[in-house]
Amino acid sequence: MAGFFPEGKLISTAENLSAMQSLSALTDAYHEGRILEARAVVCDAGHNLIVDLGAMKGIIPRDEGAIGIREGTVRDIAVISRVNRPVCFVITDFRKNEAGRTVAVLSRRIAQERCRNEYISRLVPGDIIDARITHLDSFGAFADIGCGIVALLPIDAISVSRIDHPRERFSVGMEIRAVVRSIDDGRISLSHKELLGTWEENVSHFEIGETVAGIIRSVEDYGAFVELSPNLAGLAEMKDDVIPGQQASVYIKNIIPSRMKIKLIIIDTFDYEYHSSLPEYYYTGDHMDYFRYSPPSSDKIIETVFTPAESVTFHPFFSRETALKNV
Repeated sequence: MAGFFPEGKLISTAENLSAMQSLSALTDAYHEGRILEARAVVCDAGHNLIVDLGAMKGIIPRDEGAIGIREGTVRDIAVISRVNRPVCFVITDFRKNEAGRTVAVLSRRIAQERCRNEYISRLVPGDIIDARITHLDSFGAFADIGCGIVALLPIDAISVSRIDHPRERFSVGMEIRAVVRSIDDGRISLSHKELLGTWEENVSHFEIGETVAGIIRSVEDYGAFVELSPNLAGLAEMKDDVIPGQQASVYIKNIIPSRMKIKLIIIDTFDYEYHSSLPEYYYTGDHMDYFRYSPPSSDKIIETVFTPAESVTFHPFFSRETALKNV
């Protein structure tokens, strides 16, 4: 399954750059059927993409711009939005343009079909893959999982600690790892929080008596929930004028593994524009069948079971109300 990557991953590799150096090198890539990458520089009035191949120009005809364009199931914005971005393709022909210059005819659609048939179709729930964030919406993040084919990462699967918008974790273009959460009629849904560590792994960075940084995530009648890391939050005693989204300095009063509780005291809060940063991953393998967030000493079992039957089982902390009670 090697060789299929999110768009932008190949463009600076030595092999890809070598293929752009001459007509001869591009011809070799054509005969070998290799997937290459280059930057789209123009989308003309006919929605054909003009691509800078270095040694010459290439053209991706509109119908070859993406799977579904010719059938009308994908809108032309999928092509237009690629301008000034890397696109993957295979070379299908060489021809002379009106000025007598040789131009390479390219197909992104064929590259995507190969990626879908030889890589994506073989994925199963629990597989851990490379992805690149392409778009952020209120309900989740969209990520390129290979050759511009996009999967959804729902907001509730981004981290254990709840967020208001995916931009608090990701930015467009960010390279991440993700878990195949489910597969439904060929559509892949992703998850991310299982890679960010268990409760024990996260809490091991903190000690009773420390004062640490956090983010106010919600304010309830009985206290404020403070995120200490993307997969860890604690409950702080109520304090006046505390607002969700604020940065906070919090004193760690107690850590109780058997109840998955961290008791905090808010020292100070202040407004701060939050910027996303690269995730820190605790799990680096290529597949997981099972993830248990809760510690062995806890009576509450919080887990994810990845099943081969195109489904995934989520347990208590996937409900916001239950999550708040469990912290």
